[in-house]
This record gives sequence, C-alpha cells and structure tokens, in this order.
Amino acid sequence: MLEFLKRKKIKIEKEKMPQHIAIIMDGNGRWAKKRGLPRSAGHRFGAQKLKEIVLFADEIGLKYLTVYAFSTENWKRPKDEVENLMNLLREFFDTEIENLIKKTQIRIRVIGDISKLDKDIQERIVSAEGRTKDKRGLCVVIALNYGGRQEIINAVKNLALDIKSGKIDIEDVDEELFKKYLYTYDIPDPDLLIRPSGEMRVSNFLLWQISYAEFWFSNVLWPDFKKEHLLKAIEDYQKRDRRFGGVK
Repeated sequence: MLEFLKRKKIKIEKEKMPQHIAIIMDGNGRWAKKRGLPRSAGHRFGAQKLKEIVLFADEIGLKYLTVYAFSTENWKRPKDEVENLMNLLREFFDTEIENLIKKTQIRIRVIGDISKLDKDIQERIVSAEGRTKDKRGLCVVIALNYGGRQEIINAVKNLALDIKSGKIDIEDVDEELFKKYLYTYDIPDPDLLIRPSGEMRVSNFLLWQISYAEFWFSNVLWPDFKKEHLLKAIEDYQKRDRRFGGVK
C-alpha cells in the first residue's frame, strides 16, 4: 500500500481518513457505447469495478462505502435493460457478495424500497445482511430502488403516524429523531461524495445525508475508475477545511 502511494505520488494521512464515502457509479452505458458494446456489457464491467473498489476500500481502512446501484428512476429505462440489470444483480449476490461473505469481514447493508424487487432478489438481500450483521470490517451499503426524495417522504409519513398515535410528541421532533426514520438510521452521514463520468449533480442520492459532505467529481467513466482515483479523491478531501457552517 505504501509503495503504491509513493508510486502514484499520492499523500494520504491515516488520521484524516473519511469515515464514510458515497459513490454514484455512473458512466457504464457510455463506456460500452465508446467501445461498440451493448449497455449490458458496461454494467457488467461496472459490477467488476465495484468488487475491486470494495476490496480496496476495506484494505485502506474505510468504515463505510455507499454505492448507488439502482435508483427509483432507473425503472424508466428500456425493459430489456432493467431485466439485464436485475439478472446482473442476482449474479453479483450469488458470486461476488458470496465470496466477500466467505473471505472477508465486510458487512452488507441495502437501503431503498426492496419490496418492489423480485422476491428472489429480496431473499438474497435479507440473507446477505443477516449473514454479515455481526462482521466488523467495511460496511458496504448498496442503494437499490433508492430515491432520496422518496426516502424523505416515507420518513415524514412514518413520523406523522407516530405523532398521530401519540407515540411521539411533536415538540420532540428534531434532526436526530428524524434520522431514525431514514433508511440510514444506523449509518453515519457521508464525509465524501464521489461521482465519476463528468456529470456534476447528485441525482436524488442521499439528499438528507450529504448536507455537509465534500463533493469530488471526475471525468473518468465508472468502469475505468481505478484505485488511484479513489485515493486522489481522499487526498483532495484531506486538503479541505470542513467548517460545517461555522468559522475556524
């Protein structure tokens, strides 16, 4: 690891490591198109890239890695592309996630409305979460059928029901209490949001949670994203002065 950093001329300070990095894995389709390949090939290469980055994130001591795998808006894509993505998801859980469970201390968490996914995919998710819940390595948070606005709407509805039933007093509602109604109730907010592919928007991802996250954008398409890109993002993050609205 140290030799790798020296070779790439990247300086990382262990004591300034972000605790939680979120990544919008974007650019699979464009990557495939540039090579004359079907979009499904881009998604497959993107899945392999995810495996590589997950293992590297665990190696460098990251605590949480959240990845945007399938959004609530992705259902609007052509039917055959959605079917290919769902089959790739099945394959990823059956092979890559299974290997991670057997060979590492990585923990798996899935956020989003998984009730809209096929039953067999839901079962794979529940199994992976259950089998890794006591592990203490990197927590990989996979956003599936996830939308930031919908997450907040669901949280508001559930909070309103608890207020109506008398379970909660409206005067007790604050940020900390509201967070308990989010998918990420037990996960710290991201310190750093990474988006490859050249796009500079958050695309309805973790809208509540990224309030004070640092953003890092890259023109590299996700299948071409390398370890040094992750390290460069961390290096840039460590140079920033995070004030959280205050003054230093």
